Amino acid sequence: MTDPQRQASTPSGRATDQGNAAPPTDVGAMFDRISGVYDVMNAIISGFQEPRWRRRAVLAAGVGVGDSVIDVATGTGKVAASLRDQVGSSGRVLGVDLAPRMIQRARRTYADRAGLEFVVGNAMELPADDSAFDAATIAFGMRNLPDYGLGFAEMRRVVRPGGRVVCLEIARPNHLIARLARIWFERIVPWIGRLAGQGDAYGYLVESVRNYPGPERMAEVMREAGLVDVNWTPMTLGMVTIHVGRRPPG
Repeated sequence: MTDPQRQASTPSGRATDQGNAAPPTDVGAMFDRISGVYDVMNAIISGFQEPRWRRRAVLAAGVGVGDSVIDVATGTGKVAASLRDQVGSSGRVLGVDLAPRMIQRARRTYADRAGLEFVVGNAMELPADDSAFDAATIAFGMRNLPDYGLGFAEMRRVVRPGGRVVCLEIARPNHLIARLARIWFERIVPWIGRLAGQGDAYGYLVESVRNYPGPERMAEVMREAGLVDVNWTPMTLGMVTIHVGRRPPG
C-alpha cells in the first residue's frame, strides 16, 4: 500500500506550455527521496543511452579549456563533471540543484575535481551574476520547472553575450517506431520504479514527459526568452532532443 504522506508529497506532472504545475518544494523533496537510485534508474530507463546523450549536450555547449559553465538542475553532477573535463582545471563549472541530497551526492562524488562546485539553488533565480559564464546547460530538468520561459531567461542572464544555452530533454515523437519505444517508457519504467520503492516518483516522471511541450514549442519559448539562433536536434528516434540557443552578442 502506498504511504499516504509520500503520496501527498509526490508532485503532479501536469504542465502547460508555460511550465510544470507541480510545486517546486514537492519536486525538490521528490528528487531528494530518489537521490540514492537516481543514476542507476537513469541508466536503465534510457536503455543505457544517457552517457551518449550527455556527451552530445556537453559538446553542444561549445566550451573549451579555461571557460566557465553553469549546469542547472545538475542532479548528481554527471553533466557538470563532463563539462569540467572540457574546461580543465583552469576553468570553472558550477552545478545548481534544488534538492540538497542530490547536491550532497555530487559533492562527495567529485570532491577531487578542482574548479567544480555544487550549490543548492533555484533555477528561477540562479545564484550567479549577470554574464558570469560562457555557457549554461540543463539536462532532464527543464520539464520540472514551474516557468520554462523564466528558466531560459535566467540561463540567458548568466551567460555572456554570445554565450550558448543548451537544453537536453526527453521528448515524445509520434512516428511508429518511437511510439513502440514509448511503451517501454510509459509502462515498464513505472513498474521498475515500483520495484525500486519509488513508484510515485517514476509515475511523476512519465506524467511530466507526457505533458511537456514538443520541440517546436520549446524552441519558441527559448526565442521568447531572448535567445537567438535557436535550433534543436533529435536523438535516438526522437526520444530526446537537444535545444541550443545563444544570448545575443553585444
